Amino acid sequence: MTETNNGRLEGRLALVTGASRGIGRAVAKRFASEGAQLLLMARTVGALEELDDEIRSAGGKNPILIPHDLKDMDGLDQLGASLFDRYGKLDILVGNAGSLGPLSPIGHIKPKIWQEAFDINVTANYRLIRSLDPLLKKSDAGRAIFVTTGSTPKAYWSLYKASKAALSTMVQCYASELEKTNVKANLISPGPIRTSMREKAFPGEDPMTVRAPEEITDSFVDLASVDCKVNGQIIDIRED
Repeated sequence: MTETNNGRLEGRLALVTGASRGIGRAVAKRFASEGAQLLLMARTVGALEELDDEIRSAGGKNPILIPHDLKDMDGLDQLGASLFDRYGKLDILVGNAGSLGPLSPIGHIKPKIWQEAFDINVTANYRLIRSLDPLLKKSDAGRAIFVTTGSTPKAYWSLYKASKAALSTMVQCYASELEKTNVKANLISPGPIRTSMREKAFPGEDPMTVRAPEEITDSFVDLASVDCKVNGQIIDIRED
């Protein structure tokens, strides 16, 4: 867990999707070090339990583990009611989980594969917003943060780029709807990060030439904080 700990998220209830690895894992550990009570969602139970052990051993609050596949949309619909019954609100939502999909000529992508990536990158986040928006509005300072990518078109990246562009537009529209509320919604475009997804996309790349996920968590804390004033923005934190 990062040594940075200013208690900026003390007492805040935060749900992180894709929490078992990569950016989600790093954000979860950083949020815990800042005092947040965590709800950790991912498909892999073992990886969630390992993260739970790390957070507890570092002195963080005991996380709540939510083993869940984002393709189970009905479960996402039920999540809001479950959290309302237990907590009555949600302070922070981090929509981090995503799918790369095949890097392929667009005409070679099978419709089922195309739909699966859009389900994870776009529709699951829509269902999370739909389910959790009432809880975020119960918070005194609801914050929703989603992970996207740069908008520059790139050959063979049509599925990932198109789904993330849809996510970005959707979240910015949602943010416009929040202008007169206590909720703010933003996106982070982290650029090259040392993750398993990056390794799959660039198998010949030396992973030590790109930043570790732990190096970008400051921006997530900034957007999750009560004093955040930003809304509807794509925060580009790629290195120059």
